[in-house]
Amino acid sequence: MSIAQDLKVLYHLTLSPIRGRTHAERLESFYSGQADNYDSFRKRLLSGREELYASLPVNKGDVWVDVGAGTGSNATYFGDRLADFSKGYLVDLSPSLLEVAERRAAEQGWNNIVTVEADATTFTPPEGQADLVTFSYSLSMIPDWFAAVDNALRFLKPGGTIGIVDFYIARKFPAEGRSKHGWCTRFFWPNWFAFDNVFLSPDYIPYVSRHFDVVELNERRGKVPYIPFGKVPYYQFVGRKPLSNEEP
Repeated sequence: MSIAQDLKVLYHLTLSPIRGRTHAERLESFYSGQADNYDSFRKRLLSGREELYASLPVNKGDVWVDVGAGTGSNATYFGDRLADFSKGYLVDLSPSLLEVAERRAAEQGWNNIVTVEADATTFTPPEGQADLVTFSYSLSMIPDWFAAVDNALRFLKPGGTIGIVDFYIARKFPAEGRSKHGWCTRFFWPNWFAFDNVFLSPDYIPYVSRHFDVVELNERRGKVPYIPFGKVPYYQFVGRKPLSNEEP
């Protein structure tokens, strides 16, 4: 990616005003000017995606829903396993990002992958259920992220898998065994990301851990382009929806 392209993305990240009365309008305002350069910059910013998707189970005939799918780049992380899905839904509210996703799907010949402009809190796959649902750096951009998780839990099959990777901050007094972040981390990163309507919460991990059986949970830190000091916290979560006779 060239410096000029980086500067264009950085302008939209830091200086370009975000307008709109609804969440969908604000998302499109934010992404429309950077959609074509989105992937290259985000690959350096959004850590842990490839690792997460490579670890997720895929069985022949499964239905997959990627919530907040953006340009569809997450699909590439499945490699040859992507063809095992009977259907994959790339769900997002930004037409500009979904246009890039549609081009990618056509170029790659992903006949089992479709894009859907829809709300994460209400979307249901046409099949009624899904075997796998993923959120890649999207929960932190969904105002009512609780409802988005609840909705995913609703349409996920019992025994199905949820995979999440996103920015976060720890609670001031985290549960035993969980990462603890200092005051500077808990103050700086939420305020820095809030300029772009990305809201880091200390409640992501406790909430999803309470609603799904925890298969894997990693808390790490990643680099941020052009910010040489400090690293932003992110987490990777893999959970299983309890079977009907189990308590979450």
